[in-house]
Amino acid sequence: MPLTLDTYRLLGRSGLRVSPLALGTATFGTEWGWGAEREEARKLFDRYTELGGNFFDTASTYTNGSSERLLGEFTRTNRDGLVLATKYSTLRQPGDPNSGGTHRKSMLASVEASLRQLNTDYIDLLYLNVWDFRTPVEEILRGLDDLVRQGKVLYVAISSAPAWQVSRMQTIADLRGWSPLVALEIEYSLIERTGERDLIPMAREMGLGVVPFSPLGGGLLTGKYSREDLNPTGPVAGETASSRKSLNAALGMVTERTLAIADAVKEVASELGRTPAQVALAWTLHSPGVTAPIIGARTIAQLEDNLGALQVDLTPSQLARLDEVSAIDLGIPHGLLASDHIRTVTSGDMKIETRR
Repeated sequence: MPLTLDTYRLLGRSGLRVSPLALGTATFGTEWGWGAEREEARKLFDRYTELGGNFFDTASTYTNGSSERLLGEFTRTNRDGLVLATKYSTLRQPGDPNSGGTHRKSMLASVEASLRQLNTDYIDLLYLNVWDFRTPVEEILRGLDDLVRQGKVLYVAISSAPAWQVSRMQTIADLRGWSPLVALEIEYSLIERTGERDLIPMAREMGLGVVPFSPLGGGLLTGKYSREDLNPTGPVAGETASSRKSLNAALGMVTERTLAIADAVKEVASELGRTPAQVALAWTLHSPGVTAPIIGARTIAQLEDNLGALQVDLTPSQLARLDEVSAIDLGIPHGLLASDHIRTVTSGDMKIETRR
């Protein structure tokens, strides 16, 4: 069924209402050599909000702080009507080992920096951005809970962490009465479905809404790649060596498998009279457990194209084709547990409906 940006969804085990597509603002600012200047960023913000969009994704270090500063400027007149999600743990000051990481000192300093840059008294959603494998989980959870109790943060979440660690943290938070995690941000798209092994099932079981980043596979699903791009050492037609397209090719992301998936996306897009990007985003929107994919745009045209995904209604056969061409091996124990043999030895011939 077609959606709109004001078809709000609950975020995980919270009552927080968010739009079905979040606007990523790593494109706000040009300090990283790409992105949107202030005037263009303002147009992106205004267009997204006038259509009912309320969910923004940023981080304290995106575009060296410009992302948050521009958001703080743009949200000044409607701050309480918007949901601002930011992140901590990436290094803010080169040479200072405590300006990054998941520990309390990094957490508090990053949050204070975000509050200043966003020009706000509170952060709606704070993500632990990158797991550092060093900080005790009790230190992290207690620090996050302190921020919630102080009113500086309303909800807490996590990104880029092992499923077993996230579930452990959620269990500890529940047992100790600390603020639970309400969202999980992961890379997820038709070309990156490994989150289906453990991360997404874990999130659904533990009450975390899934917020996918890179739902277009770094641009691979937009239809701009061909078999000519399979050679990662050769030039990519029409692209500079520093471009995202050349980078993807050099990193080996352009493969026969990913191109076959992109071809299937283009075929479905042609059938529907839509763009490949809209079809790829629509598939992610239809995925169980997904709350709001994050879209990123540098121009109004790109934003409008991405928002068109809300109106794409994929048929069951089209979904099945996309699922089949992008399917992954779930590995042990998932493949074994889904086999007919295991169902027989655990349930006999009985038919048991699964509602989860």
